[in-house]
This record gives sequence, C-alpha cells and structure tokens, in this order.
Amino acid sequence: MTKIVVSGGTGFIGSDICIELLQKNYELIIITRNPYKYEADKAKNLRYVSWDDSLHAIMDEADAVIHLAGEPLIGGRWTESVKKKIYNSRIQSTRKLVKAITSSKNRPKVFISASAAGYYGNAGINWCREEDSPGDDFLAKLCFDWEKEAKVAKELGVRVVNPRIGIVLGHNGGALKSMLIPFRLGLGGSIGPGTQFMSWIHLRDLARAIIHFLENDHIEGPVNMCAPEPVTMDVFTHILAKTMHSLNLFTVPSFALKLIFGEGAQPILDSIRMKAGVLEVIGFTYMYEDLEEALFDLV
Repeated sequence: MTKIVVSGGTGFIGSDICIELLQKNYELIIITRNPYKYEADKAKNLRYVSWDDSLHAIMDEADAVIHLAGEPLIGGRWTESVKKKIYNSRIQSTRKLVKAITSSKNRPKVFISASAAGYYGNAGINWCREEDSPGDDFLAKLCFDWEKEAKVAKELGVRVVNPRIGIVLGHNGGALKSMLIPFRLGLGGSIGPGTQFMSWIHLRDLARAIIHFLENDHIEGPVNMCAPEPVTMDVFTHILAKTMHSLNLFTVPSFALKLIFGEGAQPILDSIRMKAGVLEVIGFTYMYEDLEEALFDLV
C-alpha cells in the first residue's frame, strides 16, 4: 500500500481527492491545523497530524506528498493583511514541507504542489500554455513564488508537479456553490463584462488527474488543470440557467464587484483561457469534458 501525505486534505478540493485515494487503497496521512477535530475519522489507512508534528519523520514514511493547503482566494475583500495571509499560507506551508522532505532519511518520490490559473494574470482572449511567462499582478506573483518554493524539492531528486488549478466545479463548495443561490431564486445572471474566459474543471476530473500524476512518473512541472474548452462568463451563466431551468437576466457590473471586494474581485473578473496542453499530450480521459454535462451532474 502506497502511503501519501496530504495537506489541505479536509478542504473542498482535498476531501474529494482523499476519498478517491482511499477508494484506490492508498494510505493517507493528512496534515491539518486541528487533527483532534477529526479523531473519530481515524482508521487503519487514514490518520491526521498537525503542522507542529515532526514532519520530517512523517516524510520518512511517505511515498508521495500532495500539497493543497492555502487560505481561500474568493469571498472577501483583499486588504493588505488579507493578501499577506493568502500569500504566507501558501509560501510558508510549501517551504515547511520542502524542509521536512530535505530533512527526511527516505524522501518521497513525488511532490504534487498545487498552483493556480492566476499564474497567467489577466490574459484576455489569448490562450495560456504551461510554457508561458507569468502575469504581473498579485495572484501571478503568488503562483510564481509558490511554484518556485516547490521546485526546491526537485534539487533533492524528488519529482515535482505543479497543477495550475482553474475554476473547480463541485457539489459542496467553490465558485459554483455561491452562484447557485441567485439562480435558484430566479435572479441569476452574468458577472462583470461577461466576456472573460473561465477555465473550469469538474472536481472528479481534477481528483482523477492528480492520481494520474501519482501513478505516472514521466509527468513533472506545471500542468494546466482545466477542461479542453474554457468558456466565457456569459456562456457559463447561460448554460447554468438552462441546466437549472432558471432565468439569466441580470448582470453584476464590474464596478459593483470592485466596490465590494476591491482587488479581491480579480479572480472573478480576470480572463484566463488555459490550454490543457499536458493533459492532452498524456491522453488524459475526462469524465466531464462538456460544461453542460458537468453542470447537469452537479445541479
């Protein structure tokens, strides 16, 4: 049985990935801020540890590390203190894991350290490929530095994969959860200009792809995590309304979003049209390649 250390394993994305891993008979060690909260969930193949535990000793047991921890990006106003918290939650946790890998006697074979579509900045209608340069805003700098910290593990002989995760569509969280409420009330509509591209992926496909990276040692470096066809916000809301048999009449203008969230509106208003280049090359098979099918499964 392969043993995997997972950070962020109790969050929206991480919990689903952990379920998939357990179903495939992997043994998991989940790093969390409050392991005692999950005491009742402990099992023979699942245990919880703290960030304050001896992580280098835990790495001695691990065959792989999946790093997903980080403060939420969407849902609040980005004050300077919030931006610092968002930045440090990713950089410091990555640094801590790499330090633990460095100090371990038996290093894991692979370090899958999350990144985000925000790496590319606001790219408009241009396709964003894995080999492209980063943008020049806060999120782009965050993602660049985040990946840079993870790459230190490569110098130790560990294979490093950086999934640049787009908008994740799932049942219990993420962007879709907050969008469903107005559509259920018949008040749904587009957000911002409507022309901004959304690089989306179903949570099941995200989990399956990450497991694919675990099991195939020829995959390394950045990987754009999105379905083959990104859509604009207008198209997304049109399909969502159709799927829910709801209305799509209203628009939340950009200035209103910026008034409420300030710089925190960036992840919603930026246009990022990612090309799933690596996933295409490795022949990854999606369960939900079409947006309408994905939304029908979720709503």
